[in-house]
Amino acid sequence: MRALLLSLALPLALTASAFAQQPGGSQQQTPGQQVQQQTAAQPGPSQTEFNILTDARIGIVKAVLQLTPEQAKYWPAVEEAIRARAQTRYQRIAAVAERLGQQRAVDPVELLRGRADALAQRAAGLKKLADAWQPLYQSLDPDQKQRLRVLAVHVLRQLNDAVDTRRMETYDEKDDED
Repeated sequence: MRALLLSLALPLALTASAFAQQPGGSQQQTPGQQVQQQTAAQPGPSQTEFNILTDARIGIVKAVLQLTPEQAKYWPAVEEAIRARAQTRYQRIAAVAERLGQQRAVDPVELLRGRADALAQRAAGLKKLADAWQPLYQSLDPDQKQRLRVLAVHVLRQLNDAVDTRRMETYDEKDDED
């Protein structure tokens, strides 16, 4: 099981680390480096990067679970909920980046209301994700449940850390420019 997780996590980790590194020089660039260089000009991942990471996450989860044909009928609802949360997250990050770009005075009350709205939206999306997972999770055998727990705790956390690291580096670069 550990070998399966590692073989699936390696390509994802390499993808995530590409997003987390600083942009390269003027040498011949791979498509990944081109996307990475575009990211340096933005305060967050592009829609394309977000879609790539979402596709990778979904592919890894599905591959690790090794669903039976009976279980696979529950998968579309789970995938849809994952994609909906990812899209909502991207929109939230883009809105924050836009507000930061406007450089207007901060209204603390507006900030609190906006944060409350964002948390309510995240809570609703998380509830939909849990509702989508429930029937599939109940149909998983103990080995599949164990693989899912390992994946959730270790692999996906590393991916999130890589994206967060890249985001912080981008914000630091932007602060250095100002």
